[in-house]
Amino acid sequence: MRSILRAFALLVICVPAWAAGLGNLTDSEASGGLREALTQGAGRAVEMLGRKDGFLANKKVKIPLPDGLAQVEPVMRMAGRGKDFDNLVTTMNRAAEAAVPEAKTLLVDAVKQMSVEDARGILTGGDDSATRYFKSKTQSRLAEKFLPIVKQSTDRLALAGQYNKLAGQAASFGLVKNEDAQIESYVTRKALDGLYVMIAEEEKAIRKNPVQAAGSLAQKVFGMLGQ
Repeated sequence: MRSILRAFALLVICVPAWAAGLGNLTDSEASGGLREALTQGAGRAVEMLGRKDGFLANKKVKIPLPDGLAQVEPVMRMAGRGKDFDNLVTTMNRAAEAAVPEAKTLLVDAVKQMSVEDARGILTGGDDSATRYFKSKTQSRLAEKFLPIVKQSTDRLALAGQYNKLAGQAASFGLVKNEDAQIESYVTRKALDGLYVMIAEEEKAIRKNPVQAAGSLAQKVFGMLGQ
């Protein structure tokens, strides 16, 4: 996650500097540096999650069974269906890992669209304001991209189809959340949550101690600002 740390280091270090008129960097040069670093950070986040075990082996983002299945899991395991549940958990997380690479282009586009005002808003908007910026710019379109990829994976399992049928009926009676009534929608939502969770963690870390967390890229830009 070091690349993400570098990206947010630039947000913390560079924006106040060019706003104060320090150094020889123009607004265009400084914002260009920010965009470059954020693009690298977004690419790194996608790379870490969009590979085998990116979700499944990461306790922070691993996708569990939906509540509707988790409630009946103990009984079903006693009836010898434990392997089906294990396969479903693995498939859900593999589906998220397969879908996440689709995020890279939209995250990069969000960086390209970031204005100086956006950057300043991120600095003053709280510990997760950069994450919220990315979320506001990408969430709905990423959901559209993720859903068919996830569905292709989950449709292969009989248990997923059975869940969709039963959960859809249960949702009509308010027994299951509408957002969890389809396994593919549930996994898509969880995959997006996981992506933003990882970015948010690194954002908080860099805000807490930007200088110590800064890598060579941030240090280079900071040095240019001090010339």
